[in-house]
Amino acid sequence: MMSKSNTALKAEIRRLAKEKNAVIMAHYYVNGEVQDIADFIGDSLALAQEAAKTDADIIVLCGVHFMGETAAILCPDKKVLVPDETATCSLAESCPADEFAAFVKAHPGHTVVSYVNTTAATKAVTDVVVTSSNARQIVEALPADTPIIFGPDQNLGNYINSLTGRNMLLWNGACHVHARFSVEKILALKSEHPAAKVLVHPECKGPVVKLADKVGSTAALLKFAIADEATEFIVATESGILHEMQKKAPQKTFIPAPPDDSTCGCNECEYMKLVTLEKLYRCLKDEQPVVTVDTEVATLAIKPIQRMLEMSARLGL
Repeated sequence: MMSKSNTALKAEIRRLAKEKNAVIMAHYYVNGEVQDIADFIGDSLALAQEAAKTDADIIVLCGVHFMGETAAILCPDKKVLVPDETATCSLAESCPADEFAAFVKAHPGHTVVSYVNTTAATKAVTDVVVTSSNARQIVEALPADTPIIFGPDQNLGNYINSLTGRNMLLWNGACHVHARFSVEKILALKSEHPAAKVLVHPECKGPVVKLADKVGSTAALLKFAIADEATEFIVATESGILHEMQKKAPQKTFIPAPPDDSTCGCNECEYMKLVTLEKLYRCLKDEQPVVTVDTEVATLAIKPIQRMLEMSARLGL
């Protein structure tokens, strides 16, 4: 099967999905050819919302492992598959559940707000989950005098603090892709493309965020790029989103912001890029790897996820 053309491989994937009543969901950061074959693509919030309402028997989550866990927690009656179970997340890994639980215990009386980029075990010691799409609105919806622990992304937490006037206690975690964008290199690009608008994900460091014409989740950046009158954009987030941006606005130019690490030279998440058409095919064919979450952990973790979905619906997000 590995030797087949991408066209034949895609046809076989679609045949298997139909035969098995499987829905293929993909994050904006995976390879473009995987995005193209998915039934649904979106950011973390949209993927969770879609998983919660699907009537498919099988969910294939093309993204990193915590996304598969979230789908499995929300859909205990469905089989959830991931094309590569080693596709982890540096941000989730920066917040070990036992260490975070000890941090929470050391600060009693705080409402615990955790970014969706966490393991199920970390979500299990959380009061409400958020994504970059809804973090500000959910934090603002909590009573003003509520002390809050926010984890694991310190950059996103600092950004939300700056917008809301809160003083949330932050866990010191970060996404390795977003943390390495460079102010100097973005400014150099801006000098070459003075009319370009700068799009920045809030997981980036504060000085990078300050350069932005638009700060937002992947979905928000995509929406802005499509609607705005500008024809050039410098994009400071994982470069997978450029695939959908170019599809939705083919007449515009999207320039990936470079990282500050010259030894890397990329702004890709190597874990997201582990998801390939070949792995997707084998995953559907063999119905492996299956994502499983410990029952006790899932029972605790579903509560903050459901609270996020309920609050998002109430807030119109």
